Order: sequence, then structure tokens, then C-alpha cells
Amino acid sequence: MTKEWVAIGTVLVLLASNFFGLIYSMLVLKTKIFKSFRIQTKSYDSAIFRKRMPLFIFNFLILLSVAGFGSYLLYESLETAMQPIWLIGSQILFAFIIDDIWFYFFHRWLHENKFMLKNVHSIHHRATTPFPLEYLYAHPLEWMLGMIGVVIAFALILLVMPISVYALWGFGLLRNLHEIHIHSDLELPILSKLPFFSKTKHHDDHHAKLTGNYASTFNWMDKIFKSTFKE
Repeated sequence: MTKEWVAIGTVLVLLASNFFGLIYSMLVLKTKIFKSFRIQTKSYDSAIFRKRMPLFIFNFLILLSVAGFGSYLLYESLETAMQPIWLIGSQILFAFIIDDIWFYFFHRWLHENKFMLKNVHSIHHRATTPFPLEYLYAHPLEWMLGMIGVVIAFALILLVMPISVYALWGFGLLRNLHEIHIHSDLELPILSKLPFFSKTKHHDDHHAKLTGNYASTFNWMDKIFKSTFKE
């Protein structure tokens, strides 16, 4: 696999997951298919998607460029041959854990630092009742700083072994899909039963109340540091 194909694969993962996010958003906003699964009862502004679109597109284009170019530069550190599933899965799990630790402290800082909350993070919190693609509705500085956890995670893996390109793609796909879903305002039966993972309501409460529930992928950091939102 050449470095060009690694970059193309990375871009395709992002395109596919965000196309899913687009369809998911349209179903949430324009149909009543998921009405019975909604957490909040507040209706959406009919023009909300159009209003959000410019920042969605801007952030997504930056994300595509950074991810595609980054994976191209990272090529020499990647293992492109298929490795054992347990090894790929272990790298993905490790990346999720490190990323979530970083995100917890970074996200909490965004709330506790008045300047960052007012000038940066408040943009994301315009979505008091979020819909799937609003995971990308944020100040560009916020989501780029938030990605430092991913860089740290894969840098630590690289200290021990090459990074599997399939772990890189798998992590990117699953992380995007999880972020898309926890911004959906939907508590779906099967997904709400998955153990260990943060549920939609965990993050939805954070958007509705602007406090607590700072973790993203898991909820154990909030439990450890007693920052779980209490109604």
C-alpha cells in the first residue's frame, strides 16, 4: 500500500462517516422517524441546518486536509500489512482511552476558563438541543486542540510498535460515529445498552445544562472526578 493510498483511505473514512452523519441529521431534523427516541422535547429551528452549514463545511475541509496530509506524512511509521485483529483492536482501544483522558481535562478547562468558554467553546454550546452533525459545529481552535489526545495516543503506540493503518482507520471511523451519535439527541434502545461507553443522554445533558459530563467516549472520568451532572 503506497502513501497515496493511505491518505486516500483516511479521507474516505472521514467522507463515509460524515456522509452517514449528514443522512442521520436529515432524518432527525426533517422526519418523525426518531421522534419517540428523542431526549429533549424542544423543536428545532426550521433553518438550523442552513445556519450551521458554513461552519460545518469549513471545519470538515480542514479536518480532511489535516487527516489526509497527516497520514501521508506518517506513512513510514505505519504498518500497512494486515495484522492480528487483537493487535488492531488493542491499538484502537488504547487510543480511545488516552484520547478520552485528554478530552476530559481539555473539555473541563474550556468550561472553567471564562475566556475560553465565552470566546471559543460557547460556539459549540449554541447547540442546546444538538443534532448529529453538530459535533463539527465548534470553533476551529477547539476541535484542533481537542485532537491532541489522538496525537498523544498514537505517538505512545509508536514508542512500542508501528501503528497499524487499520487501527488508524478503525479508530477514526468509530470515533466519528460515536461523536455523531452522542450529538443526536436520541436514546436508541440497542446503543443505550452498550457497556462502558458514554450514552447520548450523558452528553445531551451537558449541552442542555452547560455543566458536568465532560467526558466523551466513556463516562468513568466524570465518575472519578465527581463531575457527573446531577438533575
